[in-house]
Amino acid sequence: MTASAIATPAVSVDIESVNLSYGDNHVLKDVSLAIRPGEFFAFLGPSGCGKTTLLRLIAGFNQADTGRVVIGGRDISSLPPWKRDVGMVFQSYALWPHMTVRANVAFGLEERGVPKAEIERRVEAALSLVGLSHLAGRRPSQLSGGQQQRVAVARTIAVEPKVLLLDEPLSNLDAKMRVQVRRELRDLQQRLGLTTIFVTHDQEEANTICDRIAVMNDGIVQQVGTPMELYERPANLFVANFLGTANILAGKIVGSGDAQRFELEGGIAFPVAGEASVPDHAKLLFRPQHAALELPGTGAGDALSLPARIARCEFLGSSMRYGVLVGATEVSVDMPFQSGRTVFGVGTDVSLRLSTKSLQWLDC
Repeated sequence: MTASAIATPAVSVDIESVNLSYGDNHVLKDVSLAIRPGEFFAFLGPSGCGKTTLLRLIAGFNQADTGRVVIGGRDISSLPPWKRDVGMVFQSYALWPHMTVRANVAFGLEERGVPKAEIERRVEAALSLVGLSHLAGRRPSQLSGGQQQRVAVARTIAVEPKVLLLDEPLSNLDAKMRVQVRRELRDLQQRLGLTTIFVTHDQEEANTICDRIAVMNDGIVQQVGTPMELYERPANLFVANFLGTANILAGKIVGSGDAQRFELEGGIAFPVAGEASVPDHAKLLFRPQHAALELPGTGAGDALSLPARIARCEFLGSSMRYGVLVGATEVSVDMPFQSGRTVFGVGTDVSLRLSTKSLQWLDC
């Protein structure tokens, strides 16, 4: 069986000005998103940010106070879950323990009154897609966590939903299995061409398999973009700190024009190009790999050089991570490890070199 045996045309998902509260708790705050047909999209954020609530709203298990959900141009906001043409894989998988794999996958089709011959065709196609045809006669307790997860996916895609919803489907797996299964999910989604929405608090999961990500916090969409866009150009400090390690230097702008400088806490100051648009209360952002360390007086070129001191040093195998004091602030610097290359010891005075192209000013 091929993916075309159960594939359905990809559709868009539009969330328009959605608000949702539980009593006095405003969980979703004017959320608007446009998810493209066939896209693997993630809701990413910490626990309690509203991402699962938003996913359940799309599925029909939650009801918005205001706003609407539109799938493929059709407003489904008032429809019950079974009429929305969406399929949801729950965090717990929700498999029937007394049923075989085949019976679990067939269950939703039987509930919909699908003819027996069509049920057999779809079950076979779904199990073939997730590589479990040979385990169709087993029960969930006889399967590994990764296999149970694939059964849950097979059961969902067998009903041929227009949109696939995944609620932290990898959280019950060990680290090695998570890597394997997330690759399988991405491969399956691409073969089906199915619009898929994935909820996770794990940035690595979202970065490796999703086309775009909506970063959420406190019920608000902070930023939407590709993993690289979010990492390289975060919209605010929350996004910067949530996606990877971010170095933040606080300070203030002094002077103006060609005499404009950024003065850090601790008294260190450096010039800022007159044409640079820097807010008065800006913070300077750069990533650990965007910096380099040298002995004072050895650098050249147009990179920014700041006096610093090594506060800590960690060997990570392929790289060295240094904790470096710049004035009163400690920042992280990652440098490739090479045999024979100088390793800076704690207490060493160094120059922290930053490429001006890698710097970002955040208005705080």
